[in-house]
Amino acid sequence: MKAVRLVEIHQPLQMQEIPIPTLGADEVLVRVHAAGICHSDVHYRGGKSPVRPLPMTLGHEIAGVVEQVGAQVSRVKVGERVCLHYLLSCGDCLPCSSGSEQFCVQGSMLGHYSNGGYAEYIAVPERNAVHLPDEIPFEQGAILMCSSATSFHALRKARLKAGESVAVFGVGGLGISAIQLARAFGSLDVYAVDINPNKLRLAESYGAIAVNAGAGDAVEQLRQLTHGRGVDVALELIGLSKTMRQAVQCLGMMGRAVIAGISDQPLEIDTYRELLGKEAEVIGTNDHLLQELPLLIELARRGKLDLSQAVTRTVPLEAQAINQVLDDLEHFGAEVRTVICP
Repeated sequence: MKAVRLVEIHQPLQMQEIPIPTLGADEVLVRVHAAGICHSDVHYRGGKSPVRPLPMTLGHEIAGVVEQVGAQVSRVKVGERVCLHYLLSCGDCLPCSSGSEQFCVQGSMLGHYSNGGYAEYIAVPERNAVHLPDEIPFEQGAILMCSSATSFHALRKARLKAGESVAVFGVGGLGISAIQLARAFGSLDVYAVDINPNKLRLAESYGAIAVNAGAGDAVEQLRQLTHGRGVDVALELIGLSKTMRQAVQCLGMMGRAVIAGISDQPLEIDTYRELLGKEAEVIGTNDHLLQELPLLIELARRGKLDLSQAVTRTVPLEAQAINQVLDDLEHFGAEVRTVICP
């Protein structure tokens, strides 16, 4: 089968012919119909987050149709539409049994430590294949598995309560979902912070209040919009030291800044004025949980989470096209989400 793979760090991905995966007894073979291109893939290609072993097929946002099942598979059926939970876990260790499989002692991740979805087929354990309702297109089902799920988990980590205000830094794939999910969680005011006017207009179409960081200091704008109070929750989805710092600085009393953007840059905090004096919190968030996906998918099925404008482009399973998207993402110039449709 065809697969677009990371062969060497700091080098373009390459198309390779590799064998179709063979199935274990508890695994399912999925024909990939859609694979999202995530900003994390830029970090993998650039070495910010090491990938092993190489070569590796990237792609952790995946949806498709089950083509074959292993002998012990009982829940998933051939022909079923599925999206794939990207965390591969044992299910038995202490983190798994306590509902935190992202810390599984034997854990792996599709497209990072195990071959992912930039390919025609992928094999995963049965538990990782989540039913995708007919109402949700494959392209949207794919991005639900990372950009939406990561935002969902981040808002849960933030302990967002009805009536609170939220600032979302970065109106990309994660940001569009975060804006809608914050409103679904009961936030009255959601502020979208970006420098791209097109993305800010899209955010406004989902009910957000646009904050153009290219037109002035984002923290000061948020202070003015909140009448000096600051926001209750700030989500940093970009991964820049400047925006991470702004997410902390814009908090009000007892505010929570949740950092999701991957970065190799340090976060500097004035601990007295920005944390202690406000009793504010800085919270790290990583991945999401299998148990969160059914509700997330149901929100999308019911239209509470609308991803129809989040997928702004599709490309074929070709190395040149995928590398171009990664180049654009590296310079923050890409559209909201590009999806590979093999």
